[in-house]
Amino acid sequence: MPVAPLLFLFRFLLVSVWILLGLLTELLVFPPLSRRGRRRLVGAWSRVLMALCGVRVRPLGQPVHQGAVLWVSNHISWVDIFVLNSVRTTSFIAKSDVRRWPVIGQLVAWAGTLFIDRHHRHAVREAGRQMADCFGCGDAVGLFPEGTTTDGSDVRNFHAGLFEAAVRAGVPIQPVALRFLRRGRHAPELAFVGEQTLVANMWFLFRARGVSVECEFLPVILSGDGLDRAEAAQRSHAAVRRAVVG
Repeated sequence: MPVAPLLFLFRFLLVSVWILLGLLTELLVFPPLSRRGRRRLVGAWSRVLMALCGVRVRPLGQPVHQGAVLWVSNHISWVDIFVLNSVRTTSFIAKSDVRRWPVIGQLVAWAGTLFIDRHHRHAVREAGRQMADCFGCGDAVGLFPEGTTTDGSDVRNFHAGLFEAAVRAGVPIQPVALRFLRRGRHAPELAFVGEQTLVANMWFLFRARGVSVECEFLPVILSGDGLDRAEAAQRSHAAVRRAVVG
């Protein structure tokens, strides 16, 4: 058998076992843990998951490690949540569709993801309330304001609605640029886009070598001083796009 299929099989088996352990941890270990203990465990679990997937996470810049912050990032793959969780455990805002993904949906829910049903008239308001609760606990909240994934070659416009919670709470907003690389070059084939299935994307990812994800943490945008959600979204988008496109 060629090397690439063997590598896929090896990684798939390791990741499957690690995911099973994660699900068991949620059931058996999480209940007695404190909030801080749970978040530390999710961060450690995510770092191991990325290693088993063959993904090297390379944080660049100065991520906000303490206190409430809104991380806003471009969105490329199902692994984005775990990539950023490996830097700092973060409560993400994701479409309710993600919750229905086989196994992965359960894992991102375990990791503290907040799901939003975009078809519900009060969805943004409810998500904003949950974000405010997280900010009140000093947590990081992650947002993919493009609303969908791309191949990483450009950045779509950012939807401004969910920036409101950070602006109202006076929480700093930190743009984050994700770049998927293979042997140091842009790797659009690793993106989870279009009608591709999760298994098909895993096939590309798990048999690839030299995969890294650069997470460039850009200068913080401070809420307040008359900044509204539209301007916060615009400034965040401009910063991320400059870092991605150049």
